[in-house]
Amino acid sequence: MSQSKSKDNLEHFTYDEETPKLFFLATIIWGAVALLAGVFIASQLAFWQLNFKLPWFTFGRLRPLHTNSAIFAFAGNAIFAGVYHSSQRLLKTRIFSDALSKIHFWGWQLIIVLAAITLPLGITTGKEYAELEWPIDILIAVVWVAFAVNFFGMIARRRERHLYVAIWFYLASIITVALLHIVNSIALPVSLFKSYPVYAGVQDALVQWWYGHNAVAFFLTTPYLGLMYYYLPKAVNRPIYSYRLSIIHFWALVFIYIWTGPHHLLHSALPDWAQTLGMIFSIMLLAPSWGGMINGLLTMRGAWHRVRKEPILKFLVAAVTFYGMSTFEGPLLSIKSVNALAHFTDWIIGHVHSGVLGWNGFMIFAILYYVVPKLWKTELYSEKLANVHFWMAMSGILLYIFSMWAAGITQGLMWRAMEGPRLVYPDFVETLTKIIPLYYVRAFGGFLYLAGYVIMMYNIFKTIKASKPAEPEVYSAPPLGKFTTDKQGHRYLEGLSALFTVLVVIAVIVGSVIEILPTLLAHKYYAPEKIENVKPYTPLELAGRDIYIREGCYTCHSQMVRTLTYDIARYGEMSRPEEFIYDHPFQFGSRRIGPDLARVGGKYPDSWHYYHMYDPRQITPGSTMPVYPHLFRKKIDYHILAKKLLVMKRMGVPYSEASISSAISDAQDQAAQVEESLKSQGVKEKVRDKEILALIAYLQRLKAPAEVTDK
Repeated sequence: MSQSKSKDNLEHFTYDEETPKLFFLATIIWGAVALLAGVFIASQLAFWQLNFKLPWFTFGRLRPLHTNSAIFAFAGNAIFAGVYHSSQRLLKTRIFSDALSKIHFWGWQLIIVLAAITLPLGITTGKEYAELEWPIDILIAVVWVAFAVNFFGMIARRRERHLYVAIWFYLASIITVALLHIVNSIALPVSLFKSYPVYAGVQDALVQWWYGHNAVAFFLTTPYLGLMYYYLPKAVNRPIYSYRLSIIHFWALVFIYIWTGPHHLLHSALPDWAQTLGMIFSIMLLAPSWGGMINGLLTMRGAWHRVRKEPILKFLVAAVTFYGMSTFEGPLLSIKSVNALAHFTDWIIGHVHSGVLGWNGFMIFAILYYVVPKLWKTELYSEKLANVHFWMAMSGILLYIFSMWAAGITQGLMWRAMEGPRLVYPDFVETLTKIIPLYYVRAFGGFLYLAGYVIMMYNIFKTIKASKPAEPEVYSAPPLGKFTTDKQGHRYLEGLSALFTVLVVIAVIVGSVIEILPTLLAHKYYAPEKIENVKPYTPLELAGRDIYIREGCYTCHSQMVRTLTYDIARYGEMSRPEEFIYDHPFQFGSRRIGPDLARVGGKYPDSWHYYHMYDPRQITPGSTMPVYPHLFRKKIDYHILAKKLLVMKRMGVPYSEASISSAISDAQDQAAQVEESLKSQGVKEKVRDKEILALIAYLQRLKAPAEVTDK
């Protein structure tokens, strides 16, 4: 039933309950996949044998699968379910288009399935949270447009003049995620499964973390704040504490958040002004974030006695508290002195998971327990099981966070420990062996969280099974034209949805342009006198770099020597912007489970890298690195090299026509040189044209610019 009009001038209509149902069911299914993958890769760091000597089971390939499934499959489906369910009621209208709803749902599930197939196969761009290749990126854009049209179509057909605060956050999320995805995903294809981003080096790093941090902001924060503003008052049956505070919370958050990405690149080759700007806005972000937390918690006034008995309220209070904790820790970690200790360590992993598992996860659980009985017209099967789920999840997440805090601080302190000019712990593996017991605790905490989730799945399944078919409810409301609106203040703006949307776009674009454009136009990084010793990768080195990215080596190794004294003492000359101008994509990394590789070239003979990839523990006892036997079996794809060089040339890398036409022969010649080098160093196995040769060539290339010469 769509709608009809009665004699009293009321329009009668029903809501689309099937679309939210589908998205909620998808949330439950993909959540299990994401959590199972997370527990598995956490166990791999504690027990390297779980990599199974199989390429598609290595940590480097599965870690992007875990992050994508957690963010876009689990949290993403929950967003769509909550938005569609709550927006209909807030706007007093049915979802705009049933056809678009189907395209949205099945298109998004197809994207997730394609991610689950391509990422373990090593088909990746190598950019965190944006690893999917260009055909899938296009599909994401198409599906997102379907979602946007459906959402804004509801706003256009609404029967409620004023837009409630939850709608503000949904609107800002839809607009900003589209902007982030499109700008960050611009790439030139080499083939159906390979492309290179148009940005390079420092520029690519800035765009990526403008995207990466704001993917957290506008995919994992703002839409969930919208869900909080709707479902928390509904659950406690009280209005939100402060309308004025919600206005400040929204506009301050939307404007400030977009500036904060550079705090991922502190002490790096990024220009100092951009680093400082990112740090300042990150600290400023604390005020609106805590304003939102306070608004949520104070909405519970008069209902705290219910928290003890009602599992939904337990999850809501915990979720909002984790939001507050995460948004305190984020600005703290953005202070340069704190970041010097924490960056590249497991402290960051604990911080991220307190947000995703605590804030997003607990909010999703609360919504599921609240909505599923209402959508299926039944009662929750067991509140007792829901309470058990809460305490198991809470115990698991606390074990996870505390172990990662301890591991991260241990790493940071050991890396920076110096006696005069000398490092106290010069061997990186010394740090790793100290924190392995904490990896056991982290894996166990993740298992507890997963076990609680399984209990929830059983509870929800039994709830749905007990439901009975029911006729859809019919609602009534006067058409939009019969409503009056305030003539001034924010209430007036809420009635003007088009103007409201334009102001959100301006708030988001201002920070983006001021932060990104100067670095994209910084021609000084391309001045000839600065790049005299920076040469493009040879065809074989480029092939090796692509293998490095395919195997996910960047998930454990950074390639960025920071400006810090102990970084320079451990790895060599600090990294400079000009040395990355031909890097598509950049490889600064975000974590050091293994040592930095920016200056590894020439440090060891070719045979060292050969045996290290074949059996890391033969070279470095105590290492948790996987083995890569497939690199010694699989042949180098020489035939695609000319296409790769041609695409690079189109992006400004100075490859000549002659070097492109001779790419295959040049790569074969260099591979033969590496093979001869290995033989002279005692390697007896036949490795002619095998991928290990290309990877060795790339690793040996990683030197300071002054050390790089023409091949």
